[in-house]
Amino acid sequence: MERRRPLDEEFQMPSFRLDNRVALITGGSRGLGLGMALALAHSGADVALVSRGAEELAKAAELIQAAGQRALTIQADVGDIAQIQNLVPQVTAHFGRLDILVNAAGINIRQPFDTFTPEDWDKLISINSKSAFFLCQAAARAMREQGKGKIINVGSIAFDLILPNIALYAVSKNAIRGLTKSLAIELAKDNITVNSISPGRFWTQMADAVFSDPARYESIMSMLPMGRPGIPADLAGATVLFASDAGDYITGQNIFIDGGWSVNAGMKA
Repeated sequence: MERRRPLDEEFQMPSFRLDNRVALITGGSRGLGLGMALALAHSGADVALVSRGAEELAKAAELIQAAGQRALTIQADVGDIAQIQNLVPQVTAHFGRLDILVNAAGINIRQPFDTFTPEDWDKLISINSKSAFFLCQAAARAMREQGKGKIINVGSIAFDLILPNIALYAVSKNAIRGLTKSLAIELAKDNITVNSISPGRFWTQMADAVFSDPARYESIMSMLPMGRPGIPADLAGATVLFASDAGDYITGQNIFIDGGWSVNAGMKA
């Protein structure tokens, strides 16, 4: 069989479109998860949204539908392993396939290192790390049968920059970095890519109290070269890149989306 050099192949621009794809997104009813869900929907994907709040899920589903795509809402607690293991079967039963998994669910507890309890450990690790691990496992099985898949994990600026009083959060999120790199190697043979997106300072519902305080707002802005907080739409480009054919040769990577915070030599903790 004749071997052809890659340079002999005709150039074809890969598509960023996600038509006929199905995405499952945890934490998809608000904030960063919703922003990523909308990015996928506006690029043509149908979306299954997972969250604990029924009312927020309903509102998020309306936004997906307004973008012209189908939405499935699943009310579930990703801290419960039994509920985690039931998510992918629900999605494949409803849509017939699963092409994209986004692990966006996450929580934080801010307090000194020596005040954390075993219960705090179990809660953060279950939601931030354990849920992602076992969802990746279930999604990979479905994607392997289809011959292709995309997994996107939401990491953290704590991959690179550690702030005070987030020791347990940092542990849980750095587990995501290790998981992303490990699975990228293990699943490459199955044509499944695994990448992560790490947001910096984003103005979401969870951070509204911080950014609404003028003094704290100015302090945070002094650390950000771009001079503004992130908003959920700022995650759209990386999300669609990793989820689409345009990202087929990208795996095991992490993108900081932080307005330059992680590379600012003059940053302050």
